[in-house]
Amino acid sequence: MQLPFSKAVESHGFIFLSGEVPLNADGTIPEGIEAQTELVLNKIAQTLSQQSASLNDVVSVTVYLTDKSDFAAFNQVYERFFAQPYPVRTTVIAGLVIDAKIEITVIAKKG
Repeated sequence: MQLPFSKAVESHGFIFLSGEVPLNADGTIPEGIEAQTELVLNKIAQTLSQQSASLNDVVSVTVYLTDKSDFAAFNQVYERFFAQPYPVRTTVIAGLVIDAKIEITVIAKKG
């Protein structure tokens, strides 16, 4: 299904990514917050590479978790993908459109 939004848009030296959810190519969602976080961040890294950028260029992250008890496990995975100084981040506990535990969107500086 094609949804009415762009996956990434470049503007004024920044790359804005739409929210990424943990859907595998076959439409399945992996079990657990760790696997879902890893999949989402790998997908974000892939989208950024298509825009000639990387996770090192990320300046802002917004995370949507469905369960606040997943926060610590999420942070353990998150720390493997980002180095200090970490991007600014907002974490919100909210329901998602799909039955997943996490959605992440980022803003990155262009090259």
